[in-house]
Amino acid sequence: MERLDAPPDMVSVTDAAVTSLFTIGYEARTQAEFLDVLTSAGVTRIIDVRAVAASRRPGFSKTSLAAALREVGIDYLHLRALGTPKEGREAARKGDTPRMLAIYAEQLVTPEAALALEQAHAAIRERPSALLCFEREAVHCHRAAVADLLVPPGAGSVTDL
Repeated sequence: MERLDAPPDMVSVTDAAVTSLFTIGYEARTQAEFLDVLTSAGVTRIIDVRAVAASRRPGFSKTSLAAALREVGIDYLHLRALGTPKEGREAARKGDTPRMLAIYAEQLVTPEAALALEQAHAAIRERPSALLCFEREAVHCHRAAVADLLVPPGAGSVTDL
């Protein structure tokens, strides 16, 4: 996957050390499998980076997911502004990852996205966290771009669960 560098006018979010970050997709997983992967990895906060936190997969819409996470001791934070706009989601569904990333780069320069990146960075400094989106493989998902912005190469590790 191409690296998505921070736009030049974006405020840096890497002022404090972050040692690790996880990412996870729920595609082809049951909720039970998903929760098991998170708890086994020691994740204690999910940062949902979907623009629309709804899913046709049982247990992965915002309300039911947050309740299930809470039952296993995992906090839930939804940062909608870090989601991919509709046009980008359509490109992703067609398998056009480069187009999705180009559209997503435009989203990242919005004031809402800059604020959400700051919130995400603060959240991952507090406790072991995982960025959540649908795609099982992070290389096909914008969450990898978010992870690169939050934990640049050499600043820590990103583990895809």
